Amino acid sequence: MKIRPLTIEGAFEITPVQHGDARGRFLEWYRFDHLAEAVGHPLDLAQANLSTSARGVVRGIHFADVPPGQAKYLTCVAGSILDVIVDLRTGSPTFGAWEAVQLDDDNRRAVYLAEGLGHGFCALSEGATVAYLCSSTYQPGREHGVHPLDPQLGIAWPVDDPVLSAKDAEAPTLAEAVESGLLPRFDVCNDFVESLRQIDDIR
Repeated sequence: MKIRPLTIEGAFEITPVQHGDARGRFLEWYRFDHLAEAVGHPLDLAQANLSTSARGVVRGIHFADVPPGQAKYLTCVAGSILDVIVDLRTGSPTFGAWEAVQLDDDNRRAVYLAEGLGHGFCALSEGATVAYLCSSTYQPGREHGVHPLDPQLGIAWPVDDPVLSAKDAEAPTLAEAVESGLLPRFDVCNDFVESLRQIDDIR
């Protein structure tokens, strides 16, 4: 597989090598050793999620308190999505920036995002199914969101009338999240990731 760092520190695009014949296709969509080499530490798997979305649904922008945060490795196993990673770490050189990667059941790409980064996606097909590997379990009191349609973020969602959950529709803007102290800090996130690397060195 090919692992390419994105423009936001801590975010990567993973493109698998696919082997196909008349029977179908085979690929490795996750390799802990290749990811650990790129990221600097293994991804500790604590939870796996699966979601399905109708065309035009936008989910996100979600993030978790750091520490421990929640790193994610995800792919679209059926259909197609536009996956969006947002730098929500205050003090980051790319704070407020976003990058999008199309994930679908043809290219079979995946993305990895480190603790502290925001994540969302838009379903481009009917019944888009997304599989997530997560570094920590869901903790409602530590999970937050920023409004995905916030003009300050300016995310170019490829739908005219995005469908949001009530929770996402009520999420604060980026400016409101900054003012309330809700967002993770870049230095704290980096220290936490460095601690994971040190733990791996000890192992």
